[in-house]
Amino acid sequence: MTDYTVKNLRDDVPNASAQFGIEGMEARFGRKALELGSFGFSYQKLTPDFRQPFGHHHREQEEAYIVLAGGGRVKVGDDVVDLKRWDVIRVAPEVTRQFEAGQEGLEYIAIGGAPTGDAETVEGWWSD
Repeated sequence: MTDYTVKNLRDDVPNASAQFGIEGMEARFGRKALELGSFGFSYQKLTPDFRQPFGHHHREQEEAYIVLAGGGRVKVGDDVVDLKRWDVIRVAPEVTRQFEAGQEGLEYIAIGGAPTGDAETVEGWWSD
């Protein structure tokens, strides 16, 4: 591995949502593309009023989410929290979370420490 790595999120990192047939969402995971060893991150973009199709939690990985554009809500455990541009939310590993875009859509960066890759999805977790 070299002393640095440069990648373009749009050109060099595949959209995992498209690979799984999820419309309304873009998810680009940078850990492998940048050969990161001690943390991971992803760029996620949700179209207006789109709710992620599943929640997720981790066994050990703590995460922080930084809202870059738009806004929406996140269900964290039993709470639903409103989010706007530049909000940052930290979520403990074992707490299930799921995002929903508002009328302007939602773009954010998710950052997680080691260990990475310990996510478990929860289908049908956030229902009205």
